[in-house]
Amino acid sequence: MTEAATVLAAGAVATAEAIADGRTSARAVVETTLARIAAGNDRLHAFITVLAEEARAEADMLDALQARGQHRGPLHGVPVAVKDIIDVSGQRTRAGSITRDHLPAAAADAWCVSRLRAAGAIVVGKTHTVEYAFGGWGTNPIAGTPVNPHDGATHRVPGGSSSGTGVAVGAGLVPIGFGTDTGGSVRLPAAWCGTVGHKTSMGLVSRAGVVPLALHFDTIGPLARSVRDAAVMSQVMLGSDPADTSTEGAPGLDLVAGLEMGVRGLTLGVLALDPGIAVDPAVAASFNAAAAALEKAGARLVSVSLPESLQAYTQSCGDLMMVEGAHHHGDLAREAPSRLGEWAARRIGGGFDIAATRYFAGVETRRLRMAAANALLVDNGIDALILPTTPAPAVALSQVDETAAPGIFTRFANYLEWCGVSVPVAPTPTGLPIGFQIVAPQFRDAMALRIARSVERAVGGPLPLPA
Repeated sequence: MTEAATVLAAGAVATAEAIADGRTSARAVVETTLARIAAGNDRLHAFITVLAEEARAEADMLDALQARGQHRGPLHGVPVAVKDIIDVSGQRTRAGSITRDHLPAAAADAWCVSRLRAAGAIVVGKTHTVEYAFGGWGTNPIAGTPVNPHDGATHRVPGGSSSGTGVAVGAGLVPIGFGTDTGGSVRLPAAWCGTVGHKTSMGLVSRAGVVPLALHFDTIGPLARSVRDAAVMSQVMLGSDPADTSTEGAPGLDLVAGLEMGVRGLTLGVLALDPGIAVDPAVAASFNAAAAALEKAGARLVSVSLPESLQAYTQSCGDLMMVEGAHHHGDLAREAPSRLGEWAARRIGGGFDIAATRYFAGVETRRLRMAAANALLVDNGIDALILPTTPAPAVALSQVDETAAPGIFTRFANYLEWCGVSVPVAPTPTGLPIGFQIVAPQFRDAMALRIARSVERAVGGPLPLPA
């Protein structure tokens, strides 16, 4: 194995450090990455576009800077994949749909992409997504569904809507990639593809240059090999952007410095799940083992119930999401439904069936529920909540029920404007990844990542890449 291959397998931070130390080069890293994509993408269907020549040119420029003693930033020379609802200059943003094929190429990078380029990251391609990012299973009947890399025999769901990025990182094609999370779309593919996924707090990262689904819930976040890689990528993206007013007044956070502080002295709420939700025994066992490890490391675990059921948050989030989806993309559902996938058309069009009075009542109810949930954590001295990311491992594509919401354990964080991290823990006996989720109040991202790093340490580090 070459040095480039070795450090890429270790992740983004290790790759940048190796380039900085002169043990490898940005060009060698890019060539290794492109070779991996060429060898695996036909089967995995992770990338919709590979920017080979652009990536080589950028790598050569970074190596020239390195030769002059200049270092672009903490991701100097690190390959990154971009979910195809996020603008990359000179590339069409398809959002997983043929309905956007007539649009011109993006004139500029999205804010988040420009921030990563400024830190030295190299965009190597754009990844598949659920159509208009509206779906948690990761399915796309129009553009094709990426293949979960952890089962070579059965096509299992990758999780969505950041499906291609989850597969690309989970398979080791790239060390980091962009996802977006409106109801779980970073954390679901993270859990099912065996990566770390950070759903950033609302208002922490600008959505400028990203195709919207529901701006009251949309967030940008990384999928990465390790918690540290995710924290570094998120750190690079932070900053107030006038083009996205949600970022006004966001605090300056250090997401990296406290990662190794551990959990001693923290109070973690083990979230009570709704009666009737069936949790796979392997998921329950892995979650319980990781939670016990946190307790052994010094955390105090308490059982806690949120003021409303998970189903109530999930349903309310879905209703508001559909109305906003209809606002942004409803013309397609009305005028060209045959050009959309069946379920994208139903979800987007469903927003027209929700009366304005019901929508505004939902907005008011949400404000009250946010206040109540935040007060609950403060009153009980709870630093963060822990729960599984999903009730079950990735199912076979043939078993998907598109009427069901796989984000029953994730949507409440978007609804409450909180942050969340999914970190892989012990896999099932057949090798399917299982996600452990940490959820914390808005702008407590550093705390959520710190706890996630403790989980990662407790289970022996990042999940091994699939063979």
